[in-house]
Amino acid sequence: MGGQQRVYNQKIRSTETLKKMFRAMELIAASRITKARERAGQAAPYTRAITRAVSAVATHSNVEHRLTSERTDTNRVAMLVVTADRGQAGAYSATVLREAERLRDVLRSEGKEVALYVTGRRGVSFYTFRGVEMVQTWTGDSDNPKVDVADDIADTLLQAFAAPADQGGVAEMHVVYTRFRSMVAQEPRVIRMLPLEVVEGVAEPGEGLLPLYEFEPGEVEVLNALLPRYIRSRIFNALLQAAASELAARQRAMRAAVDNAEDLISMYTRLKNTARQAEITQEISEIVSGADALAAS
Repeated sequence: MGGQQRVYNQKIRSTETLKKMFRAMELIAASRITKARERAGQAAPYTRAITRAVSAVATHSNVEHRLTSERTDTNRVAMLVVTADRGQAGAYSATVLREAERLRDVLRSEGKEVALYVTGRRGVSFYTFRGVEMVQTWTGDSDNPKVDVADDIADTLLQAFAAPADQGGVAEMHVVYTRFRSMVAQEPRVIRMLPLEVVEGVAEPGEGLLPLYEFEPGEVEVLNALLPRYIRSRIFNALLQAAASELAARQRAMRAAVDNAEDLISMYTRLKNTARQAEITQEISEIVSGADALAAS
């Protein structure tokens, strides 16, 4: 019985250590989520403004541009999957990877060849383990994305879209990431970023119709300047949304881990007390039996 008490004491100590670690990770995620939400909110006005500018050019000009025209010389498509660098975030990475696999199956069923681009160590490990080839990967600071990393991702994808078919050029570009809606709701989202489909170009409520524009020096020059910035801003916004979603998921997961650790500690404490009482009862029984034996002799 004494051995059982030692085992339960050991389990209680190890669970308490894990509980402290989970609590620390929960507090770290909680301290970072506010900054992540602020960054996503601060980037939103710029993204909306440049979207409206691109919408104006697309609406009031008939110029065909390489980023707005369908390619028919290749069936190769690029897919960017945004995952986390670290675990302990519940089903965050698994959910977005499940959505990415669903999209990959749909694209392949349409006869398209998928060129995979992945951010985050969880996604890289997932596809490496399954032997899936990745064109390029980016890892590090998934919960605190940098502008230069977002620009590098956008430039890489833009180069792939502009490259000739015999040099690995792609006809489409899809992005799979997690959109932050609230602290308790994050949802995987798929957007086709290229060829450009402006779906947010309508006026905001109360703003009326979009104004008419005159473009100087010309529509092509304006598109050449705006569209790469538009793609970079959308990529950066997706990374910021994913970062906020990752931190919110990690905070919830660590909160649940702390609660589970407390339940385990309570259970082990009850079992330890039961074992202790059984040991005391056995010792009393042995004493009584010994006394009875002495009296009988």
